[in-house]
This record gives sequence, structure tokens and C-alpha cells, in this order.
Amino acid sequence: MWSCRARSLLCVWEVRLARFLGRSLLSSNAASGKSIEPQCWNCGRAMGAGRGDEFFCAHCRALQPPDPTRDYFSLMNCNQSFRVDIRKLQQRYQQLQRLVHPDFFSQKSQTEKRFSEKHSTLVNDAYKTLQAPVSRGLYLLKLQGIEIPEGTDYRTDSQFLVEIMEINEKLADAKSEAAMEEVEATVRAKQKEFTDNINRAFEQEICSRSTG
Repeated sequence: MWSCRARSLLCVWEVRLARFLGRSLLSSNAASGKSIEPQCWNCGRAMGAGRGDEFFCAHCRALQPPDPTRDYFSLMNCNQSFRVDIRKLQQRYQQLQRLVHPDFFSQKSQTEKRFSEKHSTLVNDAYKTLQAPVSRGLYLLKLQGIEIPEGTDYRTDSQFLVEIMEINEKLADAKSEAAMEEVEATVRAKQKEFTDNINRAFEQEICSRSTG
């Protein structure tokens, strides 16, 4: 029972932050950057379109350093959207770790060992960030030039705060599994509603920038 309650509370706070993210996106501007094709550190040639998502030089096959211009969505082969296919995300994560995990570079040069550690860390960070709705939303905002200051108070919508309090009261009063499931169903419905709203907000923002 307590584990169900904890999961429900987690969903509540994710929904709460999700509501804030939607408001922040619609009221802020975006930023963008350009990428530069790197050269291989080992043979000095332009890497080109080699195998392994350009992690490796197409000519000498040396592992390259992480591309600092590549965002998590590009790295994980996901559309830059709030809506992410978690199953495909996990498959991509496993694929990349098979390419760059340090265990596969134990017999390589110190340079490639160091790069593999950086790549593996980056893949882990990207996977964890895109897997969770809240961190995914915050990262999308960051990509668009919107920084959420540490310590920001998200409790700016009094009506929504009342909803949160009512859900917390229902959780506290729930005496049966059926009552707990009813609360969880309410939370899931709210989360889906706000997730859909945020996804539409991001898509509208991206569309307006591409046509502007």
C-alpha cells in the first residue's frame, strides 16, 4: 500500500512540474546553434559518414571524442519532442553501450579508453534525462534557451494547487486497495492530460520557429 502511495505522489509532483513547464515554454524565446564537422585526432582526416553514428573515424576506425554540439535527442535517435517512445529509447541506449562501453576498449590506446568513458557517461546521462517526463521537459526548455532557476517556486497556479491538495487528502484517507487505485487512476489521467498539452506546446513552438 505504501509503495502505491509513493508512486502516486511521484506522479503528482511530475504533473505539477509538467504544468509549469507548459506555461514557461509558451511565454519564452528560443535559441539555436550550428555544428562543425570534426577531424580525426588519430589520422587527421575528416571523419565523414562512417559506421557507428560517427563515433569512429571512417578511415582509421579510431574512436572519436564526444561531439559537444550533439544534443541528447539526436544522440538517442529521438525526435526533439516531449513525447518519446521509451521502448525505442531503451533499445538505442543498449545499442550505443555496445559500441562505446569501456569494457570493449580495454586493449585500446589510453586516448580511446578516455573517450569511451566520456561517451558511456554521456549515453547514460542522455538516457536518464529523456526517460523521465520532468527531466525531459526541462532539457527541452534548456535547448530552446529557457533556463529554470534553481529554487524556482512552481506553485503559481492556485486552482491546480487545490487539486494537488485534494489528491493528497484522498491518498491519506484511502483505506482500501480499490480507493488507492481510484486515486492512482485520477493521477494518471491528469498526467496524460498535461503531457499531451506540453507536447502540443513544444510542437507549436518548433513549428512557429521553422516558419518564422
